[in-house]
Amino acid sequence: MTREALTRQIHHLQDEVLLLGNMVENAMLQVINALYGHDQITANRIFRDDALINDKRYAIENAILILIATQQPMARDLRLLAAMLEVINELERMGDYAKGIAKLVKVLSEGNIPIPQEFDQMAQLATGMLHRALDAFVQEDASVAARIPREDDDVDNLYNQVYRQVVNWMISNPEKIDQVNLLMWVAHNLERMADRVTNICERTVFIITGELMELEFSEDDEYETEREEM
Repeated sequence: MTREALTRQIHHLQDEVLLLGNMVENAMLQVINALYGHDQITANRIFRDDALINDKRYAIENAILILIATQQPMARDLRLLAAMLEVINELERMGDYAKGIAKLVKVLSEGNIPIPQEFDQMAQLATGMLHRALDAFVQEDASVAARIPREDDDVDNLYNQVYRQVVNWMISNPEKIDQVNLLMWVAHNLERMADRVTNICERTVFIITGELMELEFSEDDEYETEREEM
């Protein structure tokens, strides 16, 4: 395979990663809408369609492994392909979070549990972070990737707001404590989605530097990097 052909193959794989990311973004946004709208039909569809996300992930993984085995890419290309394997794994897990929320729609609807408005904010933030992180990954823009994780603090703050609401509701409605507690599972899944976006950003930095970095932030909001123990 010529260098030009290898580049085309890599670009195709990048497009497939973006497509997988779009599937995950849509699943999360739609399941949150289903939660607010007590839409069990949509929730059931999202639950079933998680299989499509899994299939897409495995198809991309298989194509990457074949490319590595047959073309033996060197240096930067190999780092990119290795990073892609990690990214699609993160995306598949995010799809699982949407599937997990879909499982809760019926229970929360039947229990007439008020859904915190923060869920929509968390979903918008997390999917927005994901969209920009994947763009940075494909563009190999380490500078943009390194800035995105700071937004995780906003998601964490919303998570803490939900936690306080849930505690108050449990105190006021002890007979519904089990159902109300499920709200924390929704919040957890949204919060973890944002965490996994940070992992994608770290892989983008890895492509450029060749080192795995843990992105951290100082008090003046400038990002720092800490090398992982290998």
